[in-house]
Amino acid sequence: MMMMKKYLIAISILISGIGISQSQISDTAQIVVEGRTNAPETLQKPYVILISADGFRFDYIRKFKASNLDSIGREGVWARRGMYPTFPSATFPNHYSIITGMYPSHHGIVNNVFYDPTRDEKYIIGTKTNIDGSWYKGLPLWGLAESQGMLAASLFWVGSESNAGGFRPTYYYPYHEKFGDEDKIKIIKNWLTLPEAQRPHFITLYFPEVDKTGHQFGPDAAETEAAVHFVDNAIRKLTEALAPLNLPINFVFLSDHGMIAVEPHDYIPIPEIDREKYEVVNTTTMLTVTAKDPCDILSLYGELLHQNPKNYTVYLAENFPEELHYSTREDSTRRIGDIMLVPRWNKIFVKEGRSTSYGKHGFNPYKVPEMKAVFIAWGPAFNSEQIIYPFENIHVYPMIAEILGLEITTPIDGNSRVLEGILKKN
Repeated sequence: MMMMKKYLIAISILISGIGISQSQISDTAQIVVEGRTNAPETLQKPYVILISADGFRFDYIRKFKASNLDSIGREGVWARRGMYPTFPSATFPNHYSIITGMYPSHHGIVNNVFYDPTRDEKYIIGTKTNIDGSWYKGLPLWGLAESQGMLAASLFWVGSESNAGGFRPTYYYPYHEKFGDEDKIKIIKNWLTLPEAQRPHFITLYFPEVDKTGHQFGPDAAETEAAVHFVDNAIRKLTEALAPLNLPINFVFLSDHGMIAVEPHDYIPIPEIDREKYEVVNTTTMLTVTAKDPCDILSLYGELLHQNPKNYTVYLAENFPEELHYSTREDSTRRIGDIMLVPRWNKIFVKEGRSTSYGKHGFNPYKVPEMKAVFIAWGPAFNSEQIIYPFENIHVYPMIAEILGLEITTPIDGNSRVLEGILKKN
């Protein structure tokens, strides 16, 4: 195993001029995997920067008049009616679906929080489980690149701190929210001005602002509009900063999901379930139950149906709608649970006495269009002035692999034919 070494951010300050305060140094250090260089055959290949703006709903560009992204979308490739997230339309499963080309039931990150009965453990966002590669299946794009002699870098992405698929990016950062947009732009520019042998060809970049404000204030709030303009301006500054490098850089700007307004006080009470016999996980837009003894599944299912719920549907996981690829027919780990309670759109499960946010996601994107994500792509590999129909986000993986000249070596759900029409023919 290659040794990993933390480079103090102070060194990066000297190299790239990033203005980070001394108090941030201890927990904002870049990590570099030593001993890697680009293979000679990769040096002349193009570059891809994959940008996620968490919670950036597909219609925010026009809704909030994000002029820079609107101009880029008109000039490049734009899924104007949105991109479909995988189910559930939540942050962690969708970021990992984008980066692996797989449905959550196949890559294993089935929600932001879930229970694995084999491990008798919960995966929870913001905890040490996020950096444990044993939770993750599939080969992320940075691993695909690194396995074929092409360096990759991550300025945050789900799974990038773990050894998912056996590889970490050569350059990456432990997740935090202390970098501003200027910091992120300078880091990426620094990576792209490294000598060719050390320069990453695949880079991920993440912005959390739109999701945070959308949750806190709702998708129609002035604060959410300001966050959209913040990201819009950051993309403008990024493209302007990188233009003088004269590199064949391709940009893919997308999001993991959208957002819908909910009424925090009009909640669905959580049904009474024996916690001694069942593990219950509530993500507000879905409640999943895993029986400690599989023999207890049907009895609880019958009890829940007998309650005659009006605001949610009760499913056996084995009978969940096939088109969502989220059933025990495809998930042998039971991480999705044995029984699922799915609320009607904009209804949520909230424990009595608890407050919640004004914006939510996680609903079925085919029934709730507000769940759809944004997608715009531009650069030398892409066609110009092309509007495309909505598509599933699992197809981004083979498209990026094609641009970078990478051979897909593990099974994926994405299909290269879906987006081949947006790439220029050689």
